[in-house]
Amino acid sequence: MHAGLKQSDAYKYMQEMLPALKALWAGDYEHNGEFWTFPTSTSVPKPVQKPHPPIWVAARSPITFDYAVKNNCNIMSWPLTRPFAEAELYKSQLDEAIAAYPEAERPRFAMMRHTALYEDAAGREAAISAIQSVLGQFENLFRNLGDVNNGFPKRIPLEELTDREQYNADMLEENLMFGSPDDVIAKLKRYEALGVDDFIYYASMGLGQKEQKRSLELFCSEVMPAFA
Repeated sequence: MHAGLKQSDAYKYMQEMLPALKALWAGDYEHNGEFWTFPTSTSVPKPVQKPHPPIWVAARSPITFDYAVKNNCNIMSWPLTRPFAEAELYKSQLDEAIAAYPEAERPRFAMMRHTALYEDAAGREAAISAIQSVLGQFENLFRNLGDVNNGFPKRIPLEELTDREQYNADMLEENLMFGSPDDVIAKLKRYEALGVDDFIYYASMGLGQKEQKRSLELFCSEVMPAFA
């Protein structure tokens, strides 16, 4: 959903965007719409896939699930820091959209989570501290609570946040893809059983390079083989 748009406007935005994108992939195209106007243009180079590459839509509400299924788009969802029940809600919305458009192909369904694998208490502390810092910056941008200096949003201290219970360390470790390789495998198995086709490893959260590399190494060497 485009930042600053109401849900109804965001839906109209998507309705205008996707046909224009497909037309640009196909050849020369001029557009005069509600959100954009541009002269005859095209995209170069052209897509190799025919008629076009797979299209993915970010969805967290029924209207976007409906749009994605109706237009044969794949779907990626992000439950933020919320519990597994949020993912179950998205899956139910997907099922309802599929039932509403039985002629459409079933889309691939991806789920994104902040991810950090670690092997000891120090690794856990580094991951939790990093995500709390980034979430404080996210709250700044989301609620206009502070300034942005030299491109970096001010971090809002947790004690100043109205919904600071969302950033409790134990809750974050439980809800996010945090933990040992065995912990992460168990969490991913729940998503697999729910009907999630693809997992998006969300690594951008201010964690140090050393910790990020170790996390990815553990994910590749110990988690991925469990789903081969």
